[in-house]
Amino acid sequence: MKDYNILAINLGSTSTKVAYYINEDCQWKENIIHAVDELKMYETIWNQYDYRKQAITDFLMQKEIAVSEFDAVVTRGGHTRPIIGGLYQINETMLSESASEKYGTHATDLGLKLAYGFSQEGPRAFTVDPPTTDEFEPLSRYSGLPELPRKSSFHILNHREVGKQYAKDTGKKYEDLNLIVAHMGGGISVAAHKRGKLVDANNALEGDGPFSTNRCCSVPVGALVDLCFSGEYTRQEMHRKINGNGGMVAYLGENDVKKVSEEAAAGNKKYAEVLEAMCYQTAKEIASCAAVHCGEVDAILLTGGIVYGKDIVRVIKKRVEFIAPVHEYPGEYEMQALALNTLAGLRGEQEIKQM
Repeated sequence: MKDYNILAINLGSTSTKVAYYINEDCQWKENIIHAVDELKMYETIWNQYDYRKQAITDFLMQKEIAVSEFDAVVTRGGHTRPIIGGLYQINETMLSESASEKYGTHATDLGLKLAYGFSQEGPRAFTVDPPTTDEFEPLSRYSGLPELPRKSSFHILNHREVGKQYAKDTGKKYEDLNLIVAHMGGGISVAAHKRGKLVDANNALEGDGPFSTNRCCSVPVGALVDLCFSGEYTRQEMHRKINGNGGMVAYLGENDVKKVSEEAAAGNKKYAEVLEAMCYQTAKEIASCAAVHCGEVDAILLTGGIVYGKDIVRVIKKRVEFIAPVHEYPGEYEMQALALNTLAGLRGEQEIKQM
């Protein structure tokens, strides 16, 4: 069987993750940190194209491998019209919709352009389960106001890969399982996975669900409207209160869960209560997804950086393990998701989709 060389990239606001896979095996993984002062030179994320491309090229040179030696370059996806998840070959339509910023914008949008640019040197360019993946069922979209339908906006790439990893670990097929997956990081998203489809989830960016380290998510709606029209805050400031200055930051002025956990363990009651409240809300969201499955849940999976905290896991498990067995997958599986889905596509084991 042919060996496939795959380069996975994942752009963040101040970093670029790169990983080299030969088939299923990760040869190395690195996080290239970009100096904030250097990034300030660029007015928009799009202006960083040459800078980011050169950073990746220079790193590959250090590893003594050229882009032309890869069979594929795969990136975490950008923002386009809502699409069904899966493996997509990056094309002009996808690039055009991403560049329009009509559907949102993030550093990952530049990732699409970079992967496509690298494809001019030989490898094929792909993306997997982009952030605008939408597999919601009709009932999941109702919010109570027709003008404000609920949207699919959460950590889809990591969600699905953790579900697939659990299926592999237990000798089952992901498409045969009903799962509840909770990703706990800068945002907390909880989704109902129904036999391979992500049919309902909270909007972990500026929407609903549990508060996290710096996002408030579900709040009393009427009081929020009053706060918006109080004259005390600009529109931009309100968005920052929702995402950036909300959640744990708003209560404690701290977004480091490890520090908060240490303070709580040392006897700081306020820190302990805020931490437990975050876990409490996460458990409530998990329980609501059990209703989506009519109680027929095969497993509950906890993932994300916060899941490294054993005390946090213990608090959540206590409240939800009556629903189904709880399993931990700390950290993120995004680079693995990018590489393994691409490998399956190259081998003809998975459909390669086009927009």
